[in-house]
Amino acid sequence: MALTRLAASYGVATSYSPSPGRTVPAADAAVIAALAALDVDASTPEAAGSALAAREAELSARLLPPTVVAWTDASAPSTPVTAPDRPALPATCAPLAGLPPGSRVRVEPEDRGVTVWEVPQPDGHRGPTGTLPAPLPHGVHRLHVRAPDGREAIAHLIVAPRRIRTPGRRAHGLLVQLYSLLSRRSWGMGDLGDLAELVAWSGRDLGVGFVQVNPLHAAVPAPPGGPGGDPSPYRPSSRRFPDPVHLRVEAVPEFAYLRGEARDRVDALRRRAAELSEGVLREDALIDRDAVWELKREALELLHEVPLGPGRRAAYSAFLADQGAALEDHATWCALAEAYGPEPHSWPAALRDPSSAETARARRELMDRVDFHSRLAWLTDTQLAAAQHAAREAGMDIGLVHDLAVGVHPGGADAWAQQRHFAPHMTVGAPPDAFNALGQDWGLPPWRPDRLAESGYAPYRALLRGLLRNAGALRIDHVMGLFRLWWVPEGRRPTEGTYVHYDAEAMLAVLTLEAHRAGALVIGEDLGTVEPGVRDTLREHGVLGTSVLWFERDWEGTGRPLPAADWRADCVATATTHDLPPTAARLTGEHVRLRHDLGLLTRPLAEERSEAAADVREWLGLLSRLGMLPGGTGSEEDEVRAVHRFLLATPARMIGIWLPDAVGDRRPQNLPGTWDQYPNWRLPVADAAGRPVTLEELTASPRLHALMAVFREGAGPVEGPRTAPPGAHPV
Repeated sequence: MALTRLAASYGVATSYSPSPGRTVPAADAAVIAALAALDVDASTPEAAGSALAAREAELSARLLPPTVVAWTDASAPSTPVTAPDRPALPATCAPLAGLPPGSRVRVEPEDRGVTVWEVPQPDGHRGPTGTLPAPLPHGVHRLHVRAPDGREAIAHLIVAPRRIRTPGRRAHGLLVQLYSLLSRRSWGMGDLGDLAELVAWSGRDLGVGFVQVNPLHAAVPAPPGGPGGDPSPYRPSSRRFPDPVHLRVEAVPEFAYLRGEARDRVDALRRRAAELSEGVLREDALIDRDAVWELKREALELLHEVPLGPGRRAAYSAFLADQGAALEDHATWCALAEAYGPEPHSWPAALRDPSSAETARARRELMDRVDFHSRLAWLTDTQLAAAQHAAREAGMDIGLVHDLAVGVHPGGADAWAQQRHFAPHMTVGAPPDAFNALGQDWGLPPWRPDRLAESGYAPYRALLRGLLRNAGALRIDHVMGLFRLWWVPEGRRPTEGTYVHYDAEAMLAVLTLEAHRAGALVIGEDLGTVEPGVRDTLREHGVLGTSVLWFERDWEGTGRPLPAADWRADCVATATTHDLPPTAARLTGEHVRLRHDLGLLTRPLAEERSEAAADVREWLGLLSRLGMLPGGTGSEEDEVRAVHRFLLATPARMIGIWLPDAVGDRRPQNLPGTWDQYPNWRLPVADAAGRPVTLEELTASPRLHALMAVFREGAGPVEGPRTAPPGAHPV
């Protein structure tokens, strides 16, 4: 069938397997819509046939795809290297092996200081070997090929290490949603000043090796006088630049030079911010990001009027030069959003095009606001750098672990500035599965795989480089998206979508390249249904997985809890995440009651409770038999500690402690499947009684210190023998 062959040639799936042995066909309408988003007309059988003929002719004549990958086989170091792109190493590039014998190859290295060479490919029946003619540094180079018949091709050549480094020794660390961790100095939500304090304290006093935070991406601002903005950190305006709402105003150096009315006004704003914090901490108010930003924006505008000193001015200028057009576009979107509202569809038509003459004119007219938002990006970057520096100074091997959301808001800065790279009239989601029979629509526009390849993955490279500049590791949400994403046509139900595949080799090559350059680790969130082979491929490239205790069972055998010795080593092991119930809630069954009260259960309450209780009993029974739960039973705090003793007994290279678990919090930060019914992303860290806990109180919590003592004691007994992975040592 022409449609099936055409779809396959563009990586569009015509079926999928939700479980082993079961295949579900994708609707023709979904396949046709996905092809249309790639500028391929398959609306009729005749159109599909014509498109297929053109596609097959194009592929037949093509010497090379737009982007090719060459892997260096050097093993990744366990510590950062001082010159990550040197020495140059031999590399192999599979597509070169398919070139006609006698083809000539010329490489223009990314580093213009390296000599450009030209090497004829060997003649003979076997043709080229695929080995690059000379060592190349890691990077993204230009590859020029001329075949004997005169055909020519230019491609992007990604030379990358095959593996990302892994931890030099086992590390344990804290997982926290930054906005939820308020201190006495916060302006109504946790900020980068609080983060710097947290890493400095926890690194020195608790011996943790990392702190993982939620995505700190720039959010879409709320429209003036309209409804509040989306508080989810996983639906940002931009993943490339951080959100200045996280700035600690008093830590901006220009704050010290405020005088007169400006200083009085900022002091008044600080008092109002203190009232916001007091409401959250003592009056059960929710975290209000929009209210916080309203106060901070006014304060930062006053700081913007303070002249930068020569050194600061030079640093800011260097940042502008380094970030280039990407920052200018981001700041321009922010300025236009202030002038016309945060939804580009309501802007004058010409301004919806970032490259139009009208947009250039508007940028000049709004230059003061463009500079303001550029300055905010710089200030936020400097405070992120300070937090990572504080983490390393406190003895952390890894430091900050940043989180990369799977996509962006369809009306945000990235979707506007990079619209050529996004598929129109499509959103990302998930197909129906055992947990959600209706599927999911996340409302995020997907990247076009063809445009990414044509650009040498430039937007993806810049995104990773920006996130890794102040991080010791990066967590990638829904890491399976490097391989394929479920595209849902606009206006259709999630069940009416289909998978679109990406060049996973190229995506992974960019990831390993940028992580190698930054000396950083990479963690993939690979929970749920995962395509066969994906976890193995990620592991081969050094990408750590995510293992949550309650999901780790012998699914292919007894169905019982997976023994600690059988857990995978290449993962972050944890008891819960931001999308799951805190451990105390799961142990007590309160998470079932919450879902019942919100009408989210699909079975009778008694049945859900019985199943949840049986799950907990089975795990606690195992912990008791292993001697991790003294006396075979205990208080809720004893059980939480036993859960973490078990995590320590696994070979996992990293262990994450959900910070709210340390003080007995029972409320999830996000309850999937809800919107207004539950205050997602707006709750402060609280204790077992639901009382919000400040950073200062948290550091003095006996419950927290008792839990963290588990990690000083080391792992308890293990069920059966266990061989630790190389370099994984108990902390």
